[in-house]
Order: sequence, then structure tokens, then C-alpha cells
Amino acid sequence: MTIDANLAGAPLDRRALEARGADWRRTHRCGELRPEHAGPNGKSDPGAQLVVLNGWVDGRRNLGGIYFVDLRDRAGLAQVVLPGDEERIGFEGGAALAPEYCLSVTGRVVMRESPNPSMPTGLVEVIAERVELLSSSKLPPFEIKEGSDTSIDLRLQYRYLDLRRPDMQRRLLHRSRFIGAMRNAFLGLGFAEVETPILTKATPEGARDYLVPSRVHPGKFYALPQSPQIFKQILMVAGMDRYFQVARCFRDEDLRADRQPEFTQLDMEMSFVEEEDIFACWEHVLVETFKNALGVAIQTPFPRLTWRQAMERYGVDKPDTRYGLELIDAAAWVPVSGFNVFGKALEAGGRVMGLCVAGGGTSVSRGNIKKLEDVVKTHGAKGLAWWKPGEEGGAAGSLVKFCEGASGAKLREVMGAQDGDLVVFVADSELVTWKALGALRVFLAKDLGLAPAVDGVEGTGQGPWNLLWVTSFPMFEWDAEESRWSSAHHPFTAPSDWSMQDHPSTMSSRAYDLVMNGWELGSGSIRIHRAETQRKVFDLLGIGPEEQQKKFGFLLDALSYGPPPHGGFAVGLDRIVALTAGLDSIRDVVAFPKTTAAADLMCDAPSTVEAHQLVELSVRTTLDADA
Repeated sequence: MTIDANLAGAPLDRRALEARGADWRRTHRCGELRPEHAGPNGKSDPGAQLVVLNGWVDGRRNLGGIYFVDLRDRAGLAQVVLPGDEERIGFEGGAALAPEYCLSVTGRVVMRESPNPSMPTGLVEVIAERVELLSSSKLPPFEIKEGSDTSIDLRLQYRYLDLRRPDMQRRLLHRSRFIGAMRNAFLGLGFAEVETPILTKATPEGARDYLVPSRVHPGKFYALPQSPQIFKQILMVAGMDRYFQVARCFRDEDLRADRQPEFTQLDMEMSFVEEEDIFACWEHVLVETFKNALGVAIQTPFPRLTWRQAMERYGVDKPDTRYGLELIDAAAWVPVSGFNVFGKALEAGGRVMGLCVAGGGTSVSRGNIKKLEDVVKTHGAKGLAWWKPGEEGGAAGSLVKFCEGASGAKLREVMGAQDGDLVVFVADSELVTWKALGALRVFLAKDLGLAPAVDGVEGTGQGPWNLLWVTSFPMFEWDAEESRWSSAHHPFTAPSDWSMQDHPSTMSSRAYDLVMNGWELGSGSIRIHRAETQRKVFDLLGIGPEEQQKKFGFLLDALSYGPPPHGGFAVGLDRIVALTAGLDSIRDVVAFPKTTAAADLMCDAPSTVEAHQLVELSVRTTLDADA
């Protein structure tokens, strides 16, 4: 096996290199060359260091009979001066250089007469003594340049070329550093890295599972894991105590910018712990990770909100706390307003809440109010009421006639409104009111530029990084379509009250999320370690004893052998890496992502298979392959 001499820690000296003869293997990466590699007397110095570079032709120029090539590899660019004044440099068949040709260049490092301060290697260049063509290239379908605006479909079709771009390589290297730093932090805390199965059993949410037919068990299927949840709990029963894993997970669901059908998470579990222990562990790990991967310090402890506090203040359970614009309860104003619609909403057990947009009276035009109304209607609200306070007839809005005199003074007091502001209201059930105003808050922040721009890893890495724990989520949610209760988190989450005496609608769980800048980074919970409680939860979810035994018998059996109290957490690595790189989409920190239609354009997957393969797997399709 060949190892770059400089990577092995022992750079080749000149005599050793010359002794290698025509060997094309590199001694240095292109982007590593610096003045210390050049001789002190510049081009005339016979002591200039002899190096071998390997890379791709990034650019080429013929300037007055001197032919220059920019050679690129993962570490960066190096300028190479070719021998003679001809573009044709003696390749077999007299081939001329072209973009993306793969070369090996042997030459001497010298100081440049015209330095280029925009390049890290811009003080030096390589005078080529030998050039070997390692492989030629067809003309690429797009330019291999930083920040290409090529269509995403074309980039994904030729992903191997797209990944040659320096910005894409930096992002993948950032991902590698970030995950490596996180892994080292867990190892430093005494965690053991354990791999759990990829071929496993289908979950109750089976519609989202990717299924794999078994050839040796005809008619039976494995499922790809949506998470290692059950296996990591069983590891706690087994006494592993502290487990973590960089886990590949799979979920067959509609995609968004922050979702892929296969994704990676840093998964962990601890025994003999409460929530405080999980929080302290992750805060330590993230402090170490941000320090070692980004070179920045983040403050601990992270703030905390219960789920209800987050919904009441922000309307969402993943609030962006980089800006204010919090929800305000307007119930105290309703009795003096004389507005019957709001009064009836309160009588029906609903809520009347609003937002006060400072300066919104001028920054949000009357025409844009329709956009705001569309946002809240999309999230279930019946409509949007609004008011722009003003002096002596300067007020405006659908509520203006209910905001005069004492009523207007009271509304200013309740909402903290001033002349020139915009006040908007939603009156509906509590959940609809929260969600509609929460979505409107996010829309307004983006539209008005309220959230500070994130400075990711390619800048100073300073963020801002507003991290927040959200705790005490509801235990269950009512599924109107299925007419049954479903788990708000997952069915293995412990209830706040182990006796489970409350009604499912009011039962609180020991689940928690970590949020950063309005994005959910990950979720976790204290787990159910008592078999009888686990059976009660299954019963509430409509999973009867027979189905419990069929799907979860091995877990229930494990919980009968002295399981320890335990809890855990998992962070979506694709998402946190994208956010810390300053990106909104995870696609550019995943080497080979799928499209929003879950297709791999490079490999043309998914695809049909040969009929004999289906026969071997005892599988029959109901769809015509051509259709």
C-alpha cells in the first residue's frame, strides 16, 4: 500500500525523491505548499525543494509563452509552470491539457515573482520538471467552481463532479470534523460505541418502514430501522451502562429541505439517570464539539422551557429565541372591546392571542396583510384580525372601530402597542391559536429580517447559536383519522406520573427536545423500564396483548429481568452539521443525497429488478414495470 510520505509524518528529502525515479506518487498536497518549501534564492536556487503533486486541472493560462496550470486537490490550489512555451507537453499522442485532466507533476518549489494574496499558496509556485497524465476527462457538464449555480438535478446526476467543488469538499470535511469531535467527547465520558442491527423488525408505524424481503424466509420481511431505540434500551438491560453510536436510520416519508429517506444520528443511552444527567452530558459534549470543530465557545447551561411555556410564548415547540415577537394573551382586553367574535371564542374555551410587530404599521403594507392572513389560515385559523394604532383618526385595521377610547387604551396596555406598530390577532381553540400565530411569527421574522444572519463554519463560526431544552411534552395525541390515541414522542417514553392515573389528554411525559435557532436538533426521553407500565401504554395506544407479544415480546421479556432506570437522546447529525455550516438544507452536507422525490439521480435508484430476483425473494408486484 502506498502512503503519502508527508501524511505518514516523514516528508521525502530531495535525494530520496530523486531515488524514486519516475514514481508519480505525491509527496505533498497542492494546497500545502508554503514559502518554507522554496529555496531562499527563488527560481535560481538549486536547493529548491523537489515535490510531486497529484491533482486536477482547475485552470490554465498561456501568458507570453509561459504556460501556467492551476492544479487542484482537496487541500487547495497550486500554480504550476510547465516546461517550454507549448500547451502540448508531451502526453502520449500529443494530447493538449483540458479541464479536469488528472495529472502528476514533479517539480521544484520557488517563490513567485507576482504573488497572489487571494490564494493560501499564492507566494510560491512549482517549476515542473516532469508531467504525467494519469487520466483524461470529457468536458464536464458544468464548471467545477466554488458556489456553482448549476441546477440541483444536474449536480446530483453528476455528484462525483459536484463533490470536486471546493465548497462541497469543505462542507464534507466540516461534517467529518464535527462528528469526530462529538465521538471523542463521548469516548472521553466513558461511553462505549456499539453497533445495532440494520435488518430488524417492523415497528407499529410500519407505513414509514423500508421493508427488505428475506430470501431464506419466504414471505417474511426485515425492516430498516427508523432509530436504534429498542436495541439501545436492551443494551441498558444488558448492563452496558453508557452507549453511543453514529447510527444510520431510514424513514419512508415525504421529504423536505431538512429530511432525507436515509439519515445519520448520534444516538446515546445511559443507565441510572434522570433528565438532569442527560442534559449535563449533552451540554458537555456540545461544548467540546463546538470548541474542537468550530473553535468557538458556547454558554451552558442551556435555557429550558416546558412544552406548554414554549407554545404559550412562541406558538411552536422549537422556538427561535434569536428575536422577540412573542405571543401575547389578549383575553383581558376582550370584555371591554365589545367584539362578540372574540367573546364567543373565549366562552367556547378557546383563546384570543396576538402579536405586536414593532414598526409594523409602516413595514407591513395593507396589501401584505392578505399574506399574513393566508399564513394563519394554512395552519387552521379561520382568519386574522388586525389593528394599526394611531392618533386622531390615524388608526387602521379590521378592528379599528373596537379600539376607540378606553378600549383602545386597554389594548395598548395589554399588547404593549405604540403608534406605528401592527397588532394581529387569532381567536380559536388553544392549539390552533398557538400554531397559527407561531407560524405567523416565523413568517414575519423572515419577511422583516428579525433573526440575525448565522455566521457558520466558513466565517467565524460564531453563530449566534441559541440552544434551548424543551421539556415535559404531552404523553399522547388524539389521532382523529384513526380515532385513537397515539404517542406524542414514541411508546417507550416514560410518563411523568408512573401511576398513569390522569386522562390521556392531560398526561405529561418525560420527553425533551434540543432546539437551536428554531430547528429541532434532536429528541430524547427517560424510558419506561417497568414492564407493567409499558403494557399500560400499549393498551392506551390500542395495541392489544396478542399484538404486544407479537411485535414487542422480546422487549417486554427483557424488561422482566431487572432493567435499570435509563434514558437517552439522539441528535440529527445531518441537520446540526448543516446549521453550523450556515446552510438551511442538509443536502449539501450529505455526500450522496436523494431528491425531494426520494430518487438517486446518479445511480437511477430506486429501479425495477429482474423478474428472477423477485421470484427468488417470493415477491410479486401489483404494478406494471413500464407504467
